[in-house]
Amino acid sequence: QVQLVESGGGLVQAGASLRLSCAASGRTFSTSAMGWFRQNPGKEREFVAAISWNGERTNYADSVRGRFTISRDNGKNTIYLQMNSLKPEDTAVYYCAADRLRYGLTMTTNRAGYWGQGTQVTVSS
Repeated sequence: QVQLVESGGGLVQAGASLRLSCAASGRTFSTSAMGWFRQNPGKEREFVAAISWNGERTNYADSVRGRFTISRDNGKNTIYLQMNSLKPEDTAVYYCAADRLRYGLTMTTNRAGYWGQGTQVTVSS
């Protein structure tokens, strides 16, 4: 089993920045693609960003491309989501997910074998 713990969420004003972290444990981290997703009450969980198992490829939702950056530090078993120029529409619970397979180049909800508890990001106008 893989355990994921997100942190770094908070309440900020539009234009501010936040850095989310996701600490992974329970199995080998360095061979799994990882991703960030977000969800609002009553709505479906949506893809935000993904990073390949080796960190060489990243993928972003159109709504965050150019503002958010996903990265990973395999030595710390942690991935990050640097969020800049935050907008009110970025408000959501952000979830970290780990690929259920090894050596993945990206992540989608159907590939997510493990989820964290989520961290709330609220952006006021």
